[in-house]
Amino acid sequence: MDRTESLPAQTLPSGAAPAEQASVLLPGHDVPLGRYTTVRRLLPQRQRRLVGAWCFVDHFGPDDVAERPGMEVPPHPHTGLQTVTWLLDGEILHRDSLGNIQPIRPGQLNVMTSGNGIAHSERSPAVHPPLMHGVQLWVALPDPARAGAADFAHHAELPQWRDGDLDVTLLVGEVGGERSPAVVHTPLVGAQLEVRGPAPATLPLRRDFEYGLLAMSGSAEVGDMSLEPGALLYLGTGRGSLAVRAAPGSRLLLLGGTPFEEPLVMWWNFVGRSHEEIAAAREDWMAGRRFGVVADDPAPPLPAPALPTTRLKARDRRGGVLG
Repeated sequence: MDRTESLPAQTLPSGAAPAEQASVLLPGHDVPLGRYTTVRRLLPQRQRRLVGAWCFVDHFGPDDVAERPGMEVPPHPHTGLQTVTWLLDGEILHRDSLGNIQPIRPGQLNVMTSGNGIAHSERSPAVHPPLMHGVQLWVALPDPARAGAADFAHHAELPQWRDGDLDVTLLVGEVGGERSPAVVHTPLVGAQLEVRGPAPATLPLRRDFEYGLLAMSGSAEVGDMSLEPGALLYLGTGRGSLAVRAAPGSRLLLLGGTPFEEPLVMWWNFVGRSHEEIAAAREDWMAGRRFGVVADDPAPPLPAPALPTTRLKARDRRGGVLG
């Protein structure tokens, strides 16, 4: 997805792995995406820039698109990241500069790895379901994967199981001995939790991971914290398990990973390590270099916004300037 909102550069200094135990509720804010879609942006925020290597979390819908075009995001570039797309309702057609043309529907997963550069577009097909609801996530790529080749994978089937009153679908990583087929480049997990009954559910966690829990639909309680739809609860590190109570029918998204330790600078659709790297990616996109042409999409590519008049400054995970 294109990030039309310009954000300050962000970074986690090399070697830093803060053990932050306190939970932080992140309500998110609305951001226009393309002409017809508004998303709730849960990451990055001033209080929390990343959860593991998850560096962007956008939640959209549920929206009634029966009489509307739905999602319309023209060709745009990415560097240094993976996009992870998951739908609860609707259909989106992915096209990219590797030649892939792939619809995604609920229960399926798209993972696009930008490497050093890729372009893609995302659109609802002309005939589409009446509701659209889902998330798109970014994962920051570490060295050397961020300088490698671009890739795209569609996963029509994912590990699923029932644990008491909880249905678990594993998007990426490992949980409870199950492993997702999706390729990731840092220790990471993403799982949908669908509540089927009133009993509290307990999930095993890794103490070296930091975690966040997003309420996509329904409400939930974690300890003394309440989680309403469209909000993200940052859970910190050091937890061996997670106890959740939620209304039947609620669908939650668990995100986690080891704290990302490499320097990180983000601007527009690019994830890099320095101002110069981001500026070079912007210049290449505007000059028609590096990113290729999106397959079977006649729409003109999105122009990159102008760079700030000052250098993109590195920031720590809470937004503090690092020099």
